[in-house]
Formats: sequence, C-alpha cells, structure tokens
Amino acid sequence: MTRFLSFSSFGLVLAVGACGPERGNVGPGGSGGRDGAGGSDPVVAAGYGSAQTNTAGAAASSAGTGNHTGNGGAANGAGGAGGALAASGSNSGGSIGGSSSGPAGAGGGAVPVTLPPLVTSTRGAYWKTDGAFSESSAPTADVTVNGTAVAQKWEGFGAAFNEQGWAALTSSELQKQAMSLLFSASDGAAFTWGRIPIGANDFALSRYTEDDTGADVAPDSAETNRPVADTALAGFTLARDDEKLVPYLKAAQAVKPDLRFWASPWTPPVWMKTGFRKTDSWVEVKKPSYFDGGSMRSDLAVLSAYAQYFSKFVQGYQSRGIDIDLVAPQEEPSLEQTAPSCMWDQVTFVKFIAQFLGPEMKRIGVNVMLGALADADKDFTIATAVLADGAAKNFSTVVGAQWGLLGRDARLAELKTALPIWATEHQGGNYPFNPSGFPPYQSIPPNDHLYGVESWGRIRDAIIKAKVTSYNAWNLVLDKYGWSIDTTREWAQNALLVADSGILTITPAYYVFRHLSQYVAPGAVVLGTTGGDALAFKNPDGSLVAVLFNSGAANAHYVVAIGGKRLEFSMPSDGWATLKLVP
Repeated sequence: MTRFLSFSSFGLVLAVGACGPERGNVGPGGSGGRDGAGGSDPVVAAGYGSAQTNTAGAAASSAGTGNHTGNGGAANGAGGAGGALAASGSNSGGSIGGSSSGPAGAGGGAVPVTLPPLVTSTRGAYWKTDGAFSESSAPTADVTVNGTAVAQKWEGFGAAFNEQGWAALTSSELQKQAMSLLFSASDGAAFTWGRIPIGANDFALSRYTEDDTGADVAPDSAETNRPVADTALAGFTLARDDEKLVPYLKAAQAVKPDLRFWASPWTPPVWMKTGFRKTDSWVEVKKPSYFDGGSMRSDLAVLSAYAQYFSKFVQGYQSRGIDIDLVAPQEEPSLEQTAPSCMWDQVTFVKFIAQFLGPEMKRIGVNVMLGALADADKDFTIATAVLADGAAKNFSTVVGAQWGLLGRDARLAELKTALPIWATEHQGGNYPFNPSGFPPYQSIPPNDHLYGVESWGRIRDAIIKAKVTSYNAWNLVLDKYGWSIDTTREWAQNALLVADSGILTITPAYYVFRHLSQYVAPGAVVLGTTGGDALAFKNPDGSLVAVLFNSGAANAHYVVAIGGKRLEFSMPSDGWATLKLVP
C-alpha cells in the first residue's frame, strides 16, 4: 500500500554481497540495458554470462555460456546489466540460475530439488553458484550459528499479486520467465505465499470493487451520487479479477501448485462507506473519489453484507481453483489515502470480526488475520481492542503488521499476544518524503543495490527483533515507472522484477529475497547467531541454512560455525552469502 508517513528509523547496513554467474536482461536480443541515470548501480537479470558494469545507462553485455534455445537456433545468454536474451527462446535442459539441471519453471515441491550449498551475491555479481566451502581449523568463526537457540517457527516468504504486475508482462514468454524466477523451487525464489487484493488497491489499473463496477464518479458535496446500497450483493462479480488477477495467480500455480494465498481489501464497496478523502496535508486532492478514504458504516445490515462479500470472494476464487487460507478485514484501517482506502473505528472493527466476519469465515474454513496494521497509533489501538475482546480474539489467528509498525518492535511486544506476527508488506523504497540517510527521490525508481541493502536490513530486523513468522514482499513485478493510482501524491516504487519494452530485469532486492526464500522451507525454525550480520534456520528436513551479509572487505577465509563444523569460503565485499549444510 502506498502511504506517506513519518519514516520509521531502522539500522541501515551499508554492505553488499558477491555471487556466481551473473544474469543479464531477458528480452529481445540486442536491446539495450536499463537507464543508468544518476549513476545508479547495474541491475542484473535472467541469463548466464559474466557481468559487466552498466555505466551511465550504456547498454553493456558480455557473452554468456548458457544453453538457452531460442526460436531458430541456440543463443548464448548475455550477462550483466544491459545484456539481453531472445524473449522467444525457451530454456532447454538448463536452469536459469544454474541451480539445477531441470527445465526452468519446474517447481512447486513435487520433485526433490538439490540446491547449491553456497550462493553469493554482490554489486555487479549476483547469484554466483560456483563457490565452495571447506572445513576449517580456524580457532574462531566470523559467524556462529547456535543450533540450541531456537526461536519462532517459520511459515514462509511471499509477495503481492497486483494488476499492474500482470499488465507489465506483455508477452507469454515474459510471463513464463517471471513466474519461473518468482516461484520455481529449482530456478527461482520459490515463494510460498501470495497476497490477493479484494477489489482495487493502489497498484490496480483503476478503481473498482467486486460490487462497484460502474464509473468512478466525482463525488458531490452532499454525496447524493454515491452508488446505492446493494446489501443483497446482487451486483457482485469477479469479472474484473478474471481479466488480470486470476490469470496471474494461475500462471504462478502452474509453476508452484502448492502456492498458498491470503487476501485483503483496500476498500469495501463504496456504498458501505460514508465520506471520502477531501483534503491532503501536503497538497490539494486532485481527483476526489468515493473509493479513496471515507469511513466504514457500522449498521448491522452493511456489516452482515460485508461478511457475505468476503465469503462470495473466497468461494468464487475457490471455484477457479484458487484456495484462500486467510483474509484480513482491512488494509491499514486507520489511514485515509488518495488511493483506495477506508478508515474503521475500533468498535466497528471489533464488532465486524466478532459477530460477522469471524463466524462467516469459520463456516467456510478460512482464517482471519488481525490486520493489516500500519504505523499508526489508531491501528495499534484497534489491535489492542480486538485482543481484549474474547470473541474477536478467538477468531483471529495471526497479526499482520506493515513495514512501519515492524520498525516499532517494542510496540508489537506491547500487544502481549501469543498469535504469530506476519510482515504483510515490504517497504517500496525510493521515498518522496526524503527520510534522513536515504538517497534523494527519483521519478523512475532506481531498483538499485542500495535498495537491496535496505531490504536485507528490514527483513533481518523483522525476523530477529519483531519475531515475525512470515515475510511478504510488495510488488512482484512493475513496469519501470512503478507508479500507483494515487491521484495526488507520486511515489515511484521499486519491485522485485521490472518489465519494460519486452525486457525483464531482475533487481538486487529480488536476490536478497531469494537468498532466503529459496533455501528456507515453511516449518523451519529460526536459530540464533552471534558474531556477524546473519540469519539462520533449521529446515524440517534437518538441513541448516545461514544467510550472511558482509559490510566489510572481501574475505577469502570467511568462517561460519554451523552444525558442529567450521566452514570456510570466500565472502565478497559488500555482499550476501547463503550456506546450506545437510547433516
């Protein structure tokens, strides 16, 4: 969700990591690389080959060594920022990342996957799989994994499916490449959760709900042209979802059949609300809309209809082969935006869960999230009220916290809840409100290495400090501009993959997520570490995973103590490494 708040501070780690064969852009052969305006870092993408730096936006490529079969013949994969592969080609007998020998896109956990025991990444050299570790006799270790310091049980990494992502994937080949990179267990990030918007969010293509399919009318001062109530939900339809969201989700399921889903609305149907966003603290609202802001009505007929709205949504998706495990009542219930949004008072929110949504979701076998909560005192008050109400609390199975609230881990602890806490949305980066310590805002999101570093810090702190049990990225895919449908405030946001002019670019933040998500399985437990910047896990199969970040100089004799062994390998400067030990 795009929002503008006072920036929550967190420790920014100024470091990066080294890797194996770097990837080039996927797209029409011979086309140039990403715009390097402002001297931004080279961004890598899917291919083979060794990387070259993209200086000042120049299109650079180097010959690759992969066996990528294109229409009309084989083509060497181009590596490095600005390199390209024929978009019409298919990956025949090889893996996109070099991590397995199966076809790209194979995944979903149906076939056992053997991953490289060591992967490193750094600026200009992401996802290197050609390194190796050996046992060391060094008396000390740079990082020690404590196998007896067991913390929370891990429920999986995920990300959000938004309309703009599918719209940016303008060919079937781009769609296949993106889905493999995101969901393949052998060749991709192997995400296990997907978030679905119920109606429009800020990265939809336009405003709508499942029971508002007409024009987005300009509100009049007395709200006389607000659409009439439809408490019978006679106008409910998933026709809009069938255009972009359902194909997006089905394409992901084709790669990972066991992908799980949760869903949340940014706004209910506009006839369920009163008011709309009329003023903005910064500038005049350019185009008021009934979809943007306003407050949820509290009358019982509307609350009952809204619970049925959720039920029809879940059952409609189920009929399309997409099961939804979990729903949240509202995205950011105390924040009014110039994008789809809705405010709730705490009494109505508690009543809705306790008397309407909770019982209805229990009836159809779906869990309820207490969230998704934002960095707002009112959201915290709402959460406290839900947990203090016996009925509402009993229907809540997980607390969902956005990026702003995650930076306030002490406040999360104040909730005194035994419920697991999920990180429901990763920060989009490239901040127009210019927080201290971050680069100036750019009209085209940089998707650079610094955002990868920031992403690592946020994920690490959420897991170690806030004790989250799941972490969700925000946009899986965007075009190069990354604009939401906010009518008043521009925020050009980063994404994991960027699709532009037939080329799919993999961003450094993608690799940061993949260093964790491909190696850490649901059901793993978080382990304690000492001596460095690291996260560690024990998977259900007993394998141990350490993900490390080195902010210092390269170290050819980096040592990790894990599983009763001391393992030594070459750790790059300013970069990440994932080490997997199978006992």
